[in-house]
Amino acid sequence: MTDRHTNAAGRPCPAGRMKRNRRISAVAALALAALVTGTGAGFAATTTPSATPVATHAFDTAPATATATAPTRSFQGTLPAPTGPYAAGEDVIHLTDASRPDPWVPSSGPRQLTVTMVYPAVPGTGTPAPYMTLAEATGHIQRAKIPASSGITPQNLSSVTTHAFDGARPQHGKHPLVVLSPGFGDPRVVLTSLATDLASHGYVVALVGPTYEDSGETLANGQTPPCAICDDLNLDMDTVTASRALDMSFVIDQLTHGNTAWPLAHLIDKHEIGMAGHSIGGAAAATTMIADPRVRAGVNMDGTFHPDPMPGQINRPFLMLGTATNTDWEHPWAALGGYKKWLAVTGANHPSFTDVDLLEEQAGFPTPPLDPERGIVITREYVTAFFDQTLKGIHSPLLDGPSPNNPEVLFQP
Repeated sequence: MTDRHTNAAGRPCPAGRMKRNRRISAVAALALAALVTGTGAGFAATTTPSATPVATHAFDTAPATATATAPTRSFQGTLPAPTGPYAAGEDVIHLTDASRPDPWVPSSGPRQLTVTMVYPAVPGTGTPAPYMTLAEATGHIQRAKIPASSGITPQNLSSVTTHAFDGARPQHGKHPLVVLSPGFGDPRVVLTSLATDLASHGYVVALVGPTYEDSGETLANGQTPPCAICDDLNLDMDTVTASRALDMSFVIDQLTHGNTAWPLAHLIDKHEIGMAGHSIGGAAAATTMIADPRVRAGVNMDGTFHPDPMPGQINRPFLMLGTATNTDWEHPWAALGGYKKWLAVTGANHPSFTDVDLLEEQAGFPTPPLDPERGIVITREYVTAFFDQTLKGIHSPLLDGPSPNNPEVLFQP
């Protein structure tokens, strides 16, 4: 793992605070690519892992150092199936904010976003949705410098099935909207297991790709631009969260005004909106709530706040879900008003709240003390319980205190 103040190459990170914002490595890239041939549950890796443990994570902006020690066959892996009563339908939409130029590459024109919409669907309808486009997979492999000897190809990586279904018939009724934002350098797909589970429990989810902030999101024009800012050691992360807040508010506008951006927008209850994010995406949840009162509840999954909220800025429900070693949340915690919870997960590392650790395990690489599947289970259960309570008004005893079923979860002050 990299420490709080340096990246995998030992160089200082922007603003000295990139501990949770750039920590995904080439090994996790191998693990993500472990989802290469899966079409359902029960897949297992068939690779020979490197003999030398690698402590960094996929999508890291430093050059990857992991190499395979022997030729490998295709990886096999899968994300866990959703746990709710509904299936997860999926659409990918493309939005353009004509009101502002792209903040990182102004010469590219107006800000363009790729958004995966995941929604409650009728089981048995639709066709399996891929993990990412071929171009996104190519960019991911190139950015992480995954060696050809790994057996991982863009075709394999892009063909992953994730328990979401294209063209699935939607469930009737209106459902709360949850927008999701990934960590710095991470494509939106690393939050897929959370998105599908929320949809299965009756939420419409907008998983927003951070254009020019990761290995590539395929845009409406068919281009998949690489990261423009990942190697900027002087980058002010406050500007990233401010930009993401604008992205999120724009996406909410498009999904709730006129129902033209997405054919199924009528499924959204525009009065019940929440946001969750991992790492810098979690910090952006706070920034978005400060800027946009429509976001009624927020979740930060192990992200350093950029900047720390001030007292009185957030008086709506907020959940902080992170590692037990997180020591930089005391000031944000004190500043939060209203209903709030701070949960620390024993044995978790930074990617435990995403798909990454599970996919690393399936690829045969070292994982943290917390079982990767437990990390996903815990993340899903507590995030869903929080939104059930704050957006649906359904009380969840899970949030009242420690649970014998989840001994890893520690309630902080």
